[in-house]
Amino acid sequence: MKITDLKIDPLSLGNHLLLVDVAPAYEYKDGLRTDNILGYRYMVAMPEKGLEKISVRIDGRKRMEAPDTYQEVRFDKLEVFIYFHLGQPQVGAKAADIHIVDSKT
Repeated sequence: MKITDLKIDPLSLGNHLLLVDVAPAYEYKDGLRTDNILGYRYMVAMPEKGLEKISVRIDGRKRMEAPDTYQEVRFDKLEVFIYFHLGQPQVGAKAADIHIVDSKT
């Protein structure tokens, strides 16, 4: 089994995810970035992990803008995985959609 075949339980990120930034996710060809935007990366802080951050890629249109302050969000079909960049293991994440958590519920 390869380490990249392992899936990480998304609950290990914590129960609350706070959106802090949104940035385009560009297509790469032959190791070089193109101008083609494949989707967007939603950077979230994890309060239960000392506010460490992880970006979650969602392909397609931009779902929301970066907030002025922390905004609690949840993801549909969140997947957390391991990949290698420059020979080093990294943690990545992708999802199908993102939603603001209504604090009144």
